[in-house]
Amino acid sequence: MNDPLIDALHLALPAAGIDTAGLVLQRLPDTGLAHDHVRLVGRGLLARVPKQSQMGLSAEHNLAYQAACFTRAAASGHMPVLHGVLPPQPGHPALARGALLVQEIVGRPLPLPDGLPALVDALAALHRLPLPPAEARAPLQDPADPLAALAMEIEAQAAHLPAAALAPASRRGIDGALADWRRTLAAPARPPKRLISFDAHPGNFLLQPDGRAVLVDLEKARYGPPPLDLAHATLYTSTTWDVATRADLPLAAVRDAQMRWLQAVGEHDLWHPWLLPLRNAMWLWAVTWCAKWRVQSAAARSAGADGEDWSAERSDPALVAHVRGRVDHYLSPAGVARVLDELAALRANG
Repeated sequence: MNDPLIDALHLALPAAGIDTAGLVLQRLPDTGLAHDHVRLVGRGLLARVPKQSQMGLSAEHNLAYQAACFTRAAASGHMPVLHGVLPPQPGHPALARGALLVQEIVGRPLPLPDGLPALVDALAALHRLPLPPAEARAPLQDPADPLAALAMEIEAQAAHLPAAALAPASRRGIDGALADWRRTLAAPARPPKRLISFDAHPGNFLLQPDGRAVLVDLEKARYGPPPLDLAHATLYTSTTWDVATRADLPLAAVRDAQMRWLQAVGEHDLWHPWLLPLRNAMWLWAVTWCAKWRVQSAAARSAGADGEDWSAERSDPALVAHVRGRVDHYLSPAGVARVLDELAALRANG
């Protein structure tokens, strides 16, 4: 049976300088809500094909944004190298959003908790990159006040909480965390900005044979506070998201990761005060996204090639079932309490 995506790639790749004579294209299992991946067998490349833009961008701008993410982050030595861009193909619906050609990383899913030090080292390498001059940061997001910009994202997603039909205990817990976050925003202090991935959950990393961790999913990078990435990498909603890396980290492992990151990045006194407030913020972003997905995944698939589209029709039913199970758990009273209890324990221990 023909695969429209494979057929479209065979037609589009020559324009990117890829000789398709004898080329075997292998579609990889559907493991993410935002992209399909196709392996160019023997070429050391993957075609990264957007299903949607999580940032609500047009097809063309989404590719440009993602290309900038890979290009900027590659300097860390822990990200795949970008090899080319296939522009949107209006005549081929399977490639209506185009594709990126990126380095294929040979590795295995990151084991937890044993792989956490390698993950932290990869993030620290990204966060140590010098901040470019303001005029050189486009097209990546570079808000003047990253906390205010993040707050707008969280509040927009939180608008879906009523329709998500949460248990009263879940809603009380989330509302309490939102109140804490709003107090953080009301204070004048702001953390510095660096290049961050904003999608650093462990399932997005591969562990290479030499022990280095590589972050293979770069779509939402921006200039913002790095503790958001550290939080994303170690929160319960991240470490239990992906089947291949799933682990409920003990509190000691979270503390060790924080200390390792602070040592690797440096400027301990600068970053330490932001670890807990931004951990709370990152969890709020994740849990309100869960509410948004619960509501929007029931919608019909968009007919257009631009913007955001969380319709369950865009992904394999097995993946959708997995996501639904995770979302239901994270929005449950037990899932909410698990994170809030950990935040309280970290706060109590300084």
